[in-house]
Amino acid sequence: MAAGALTTFGPAVPGDAARARALRLLLIAPVVVLIVVFLVLPYLNIVVMSIRVPSTRAPYAPGFTPDNYLRALTDSLYLGALARSLAIGAATAFFCLVLGYPVAYHLARTNARFKGLLFAAVLSPLLVGVVIRSYGWIIILANNGIINQTLRGLGWIDSPVRLMYNEFGVMLALVHVFLPFMILPLTGAIQSIDPNLEAAARSLGAPRWRVFTRIVLPLSMPGIQSGTILVFVLAVSAYVTPMLLGGGNVQTMATLVVQQLVDAFLWPVGAALALILSLAGACSVAIYARLTARTMRRLGP
Repeated sequence: MAAGALTTFGPAVPGDAARARALRLLLIAPVVVLIVVFLVLPYLNIVVMSIRVPSTRAPYAPGFTPDNYLRALTDSLYLGALARSLAIGAATAFFCLVLGYPVAYHLARTNARFKGLLFAAVLSPLLVGVVIRSYGWIIILANNGIINQTLRGLGWIDSPVRLMYNEFGVMLALVHVFLPFMILPLTGAIQSIDPNLEAAARSLGAPRWRVFTRIVLPLSMPGIQSGTILVFVLAVSAYVTPMLLGGGNVQTMATLVVQQLVDAFLWPVGAALALILSLAGACSVAIYARLTARTMRRLGP
């Protein structure tokens, strides 16, 4: 019996540890292959492409040059498009947060029988393509669209109000497109907050605004952080909505990248612009994450 116990509970055999390690590597190998093939290698290809010599007859000419980056970082057109892209992304994330937080709080706290229908209503825009939603906003915001026709019928305006082909129309459509991506993380974060904490604070005489600022807001900051970062990244890199609602008047970095790749056939310039946009977006996200982390520590109960 002692020998059997020693065999069962004795020290692990080195061969078993090696087999366990090999099994773990075998399990993660498909994921690693997918990441390398579909993420790492394409990014490396873009990096190499960005320092090649542009050519209108081929994807690139022989040789390497840093002129693509120098051109992108010194041309006012590209710098303006980069600043506009970051500003539109930040504004879209802000308005999605302002509009989405009350909806997320209601979804997290309601016990209504039609709660599932409310979630379906939030997710329903995702069932329609971005192109269709953008054309829907064109019908609403155009000079002869629903809003202008209604205002003109009421006698409030004599000439159409310019609601599209500008930053306003682009941001309005982007907020509609990306609002569900803000509501869902916020709902999950608020659902994780114990409602008894709010009830206890109210029973001790705290007003609603103090309960919100001292309990709900600090504890929901992870959802705010993840939602705003997600919406910001999606809005900064959006192409279809700025192209359709901007009508060429709102130049963003994404539209310029596509123009360089498709229209001008300058792949190295487009690759350099894409990498600059990615780097600027990553730096913005890193700064925002650090600031929100400090805010969470300061607002912590």
